[in-house]
Amino acid sequence: MKRILIVEDEASIAELQRDYLEISGYRVDLENTGNSGLERALADDYDLLILDVMLPEVDGFEICKQVRSKKDIPILMVSAKKEDIDKIRGLGLGADDYISKPFSPSELVARVKAHLARYERLIGGQTVKKEEISIRGLTIDKASRRVFVNGKEGSFTTKEFDLLVFLASNPNIVFSKEHLFERIWGMDSMGDVTTVTVFIRKLREKIESDPSNPQYIETIWGAGYRFNV
Repeated sequence: MKRILIVEDEASIAELQRDYLEISGYRVDLENTGNSGLERALADDYDLLILDVMLPEVDGFEICKQVRSKKDIPILMVSAKKEDIDKIRGLGLGADDYISKPFSPSELVARVKAHLARYERLIGGQTVKKEEISIRGLTIDKASRRVFVNGKEGSFTTKEFDLLVFLASNPNIVFSKEHLFERIWGMDSMGDVTTVTVFIRKLREKIESDPSNPQYIETIWGAGYRFNV
């Protein structure tokens, strides 16, 4: 089922769009502010984004710009403004389409279907398997070696990134310090298993909202560490 995010501050319009899209077989999420919409668009995997231009906090143009810099998905912009300059601006920032209000819900559904079909044709009709792990606001892009926490990119050393990827790629499994040290640093590396403890602490400082009460990387006393999903 294709996932669609609608960022629209007028609840009645957003709910009407959602209802028509869900009837057409799509899974739809709603956000009503620019900040929450941007955060969710960057943190989760969506197949298409519908953005209202006029939003509180962060406008649709800025959301489009930031999402387009990181993700290749169809973006449809919606606005009561009919001026060509706004359409040009939206399309110039990477939007795939610009719809002026008022419009019929059936027109929106038709455009959504058309853009999703176009993207599928561009990738040969096959689903692109992203080298990406997304868990509760934490996004790890293995291909580009980038990590985002609630939409904000963090800075990670090579070994920090390797350790995080290994744990997140093997969720809910307890690994001993010895196993992690051998897996990430190698048997011939200088140092000892206390290195793992140090790097786990560094990771928690960077990905946990409260490092003293970790939600991602849990210590299993006497056994090792486990990445929770």
